[in-house]
Amino acid sequence: MTDDDSPQSQSIWPLPAFYFQVTMAGEDMTFQEVSGLDVESQPIEYRAGNSKVFSTIKMPGLRKTGNLTLKKGVFTRGQTFWDWFSGIKMNTIKRQDLTISLRDGSGTPTMVWRVMNAFPTKITGTDLKAEGNEIAVDRIEIAHEGITIENA
Repeated sequence: MTDDDSPQSQSIWPLPAFYFQVTMAGEDMTFQEVSGLDVESQPIEYRAGNSKVFSTIKMPGLRKTGNLTLKKGVFTRGQTFWDWFSGIKMNTIKRQDLTISLRDGSGTPTMVWRVMNAFPTKITGTDLKAEGNEIAVDRIEIAHEGITIENA
């Protein structure tokens, strides 16, 4: 079956994960990789004292999110994240909202993750190897207060 832009052909094929965009403070950022877009609910086990069942029941509890990890190639004068990280002073970091959008072939967002109140917790500089031929890549780890997901 060929892709003819019909509604049926758009719903049969899964989206490729390589066409995405990250926006922070209204500025589009380029990244090689984004990982950590996970949300979980911690289960609460409960048993009432008058329950006739001799086991606990499970209920959804607090939501928990992991940190995001973003990988970015090193560019000359590309200090946006280093400047953001150096702004950490005894709980006075400037928090930013991030938008990560997965795009289809025409560039239209199909799935959007909104990350709230994000701030950097760790930056890992590139590994330097005299015998290697890889590009220089920095990693930034970002903590946040929640993710919402929207399907377009």
